[in-house]
Amino acid sequence: MSNTTKKTLFIVPSFIGILLFMIPVKFGGSWTVIVKIIADMISGAVGSFLPILCLGILSVSAVMSILAQTRINIFWHNKILRETFLTSPFWTIVRVAGCILAWITYLDRDTGRYPVISGADQGSFILNDLLCTLVIIFAIAGLLLPLLLDFGLLEFIGAITTKYMRPLFTVPGRAAVDCITSWIGDGTLGVMLTCNQFESGYYSEREAAVIATTFSAVSITFSLVVLDQVGLVEMFGIYYLIIVLVGIVCALICPRIPPLSRKKDRYFVEGKHMPENIPEEYSSSAKYGMKLAMDRVSEHKGIGEFLTNGLINSAKMWFGVLPTVMCIGTIALVIANYTPVFEWMGIPFRPLMYLLQVPDANAAASTIIVGFVDMFTPSILIAGAGASAMTRFIIAVVSVTQVLYISEIGGLILASKLPVSLLEMFLIFLERTVISLVIVCPIAHLLF
Repeated sequence: MSNTTKKTLFIVPSFIGILLFMIPVKFGGSWTVIVKIIADMISGAVGSFLPILCLGILSVSAVMSILAQTRINIFWHNKILRETFLTSPFWTIVRVAGCILAWITYLDRDTGRYPVISGADQGSFILNDLLCTLVIIFAIAGLLLPLLLDFGLLEFIGAITTKYMRPLFTVPGRAAVDCITSWIGDGTLGVMLTCNQFESGYYSEREAAVIATTFSAVSITFSLVVLDQVGLVEMFGIYYLIIVLVGIVCALICPRIPPLSRKKDRYFVEGKHMPENIPEEYSSSAKYGMKLAMDRVSEHKGIGEFLTNGLINSAKMWFGVLPTVMCIGTIALVIANYTPVFEWMGIPFRPLMYLLQVPDANAAASTIIVGFVDMFTPSILIAGAGASAMTRFIIAVVSVTQVLYISEIGGLILASKLPVSLLEMFLIFLERTVISLVIVCPIAHLLF
């Protein structure tokens, strides 16, 4: 393969990937990325069919995961089947439970016999809103992610940005792509990218955990939806600047304190991660990055590998993540809506709220913890509580900067092979909550 061919294979697919995933465009009055536009168009065209598609996916996942536990030879000899359905007994149970909850929700849509499970704020929200959105995003993004991953873009950017990303955030330079993809596009896309890089051996356990829990931000579009919910959409400019500030501070602090600081630099696959220092024979990081990109292109085996990698990405998300989101998301919403558990958990935050002089401190404290279940719920609760504008603004910021809500981002992380447990995720969630409050509350006092 000539150098010209290598450069073409590096530049063209990488440019298309950047255009699809990382360049913000204005569509329908809001800013988004092209992959999300494609997903929304497909969802609009086949929207009524999507719940049935999700039920089929969850049913296949449950049956195949049970069969995989028998260790039938087909699951060992077929790469896609092995990586998609062969999991631990615990996650098999989660997939089966997700399937059962989905069928209860779907069959109960007319009778309403089991509102605790199938209600509009529980199973119906997860199945008909969240899963129907994710199923298209996973399909489109999974197939197209190799444009970012397989043609040297991450190697090139990693070499250029490591000297900044490593000292600031303790992660490799290639994590900059995860960050940009999450912040401009969608947090689920960032998690998908991070999972792929960890399982391919480019991130260590510590690096993958840091990137998934720190860089997987809520998209600009959804941030606007949250602010609109609390009736303060006219403040979007300063609102999003504060979100960016909090995100950067969290990315500086959280990797340096437990539980993230205790993660080991062990690799899922050894020998793939980039060296930290540029070899002496290269005069600049850009030249070294180009060399690494050319090496990556040389390893590529053509359209067959591209399609295989894309199918594996999509299959793992469809059959592994969707059932987990259905199971964990529904259970978490039931607990939030039908028990006082999260209100009790918010009690320890009341002294901090009083210290920071937050109006309606008790309501704000209870609302904040619900953000661990779902990112949009706190804004709904605080808007319905008749809280002051300052409190609504604070909750709108914190609910977005907490990031690790179980109904989506948290569920994706738990369903993946990323080395983050539910307890660790909750501890990081609490850390991000405290950091967010300490930053946003003094600013809110200046604004209101």
